[in-house]
Amino acid sequence: MDENDAPKRGRGRGRRGRVGPNPIDIHVGQRVRLRRTLLGMSQEKLGSALGLTFQQIQKYERGSNRIGASRLYDMSQVLDVPVSFFYDDMTSQLADHANNPTQGFGESDMPSFDPDPMAKRETLELVRAYYRISDESVRKRIFELAKSLAAVSHTRSTEDDSS
Repeated sequence: MDENDAPKRGRGRGRRGRVGPNPIDIHVGQRVRLRRTLLGMSQEKLGSALGLTFQQIQKYERGSNRIGASRLYDMSQVLDVPVSFFYDDMTSQLADHANNPTQGFGESDMPSFDPDPMAKRETLELVRAYYRISDESVRKRIFELAKSLAAVSHTRSTEDDSS
């Protein structure tokens, strides 16, 4: 048996029949990024605390590399959250996938998942800026302003759709 006769192996563990990162790995990576960004921590700083390069942190955050159990525990310690934080807010589709790991091995692929709007850089920067406002009454007024602007914007887009 020469090397051409050797059985072909799929790319990565548990990815048979699926192209790209596992949706659960993507979700966990987004939660790592969310917490890191909310703390104002760079990828370099997180990597240094874990003995990793920032490129490895990038791969974890994109979900292209899976985070092992011991590494996830170490991240939870550095980011000061329980391990369960990384699985919080998982959509029902992702949870169903987690409970049925053979799903996706057949003809149909997993549906695509939209990135969590809470993981967007703009959202994270807005939240950090908001909490840097020391005057609680100013913060509350900005919150009310944002809610009213969103309501006006939603009303206008609804009116545009109906005409």
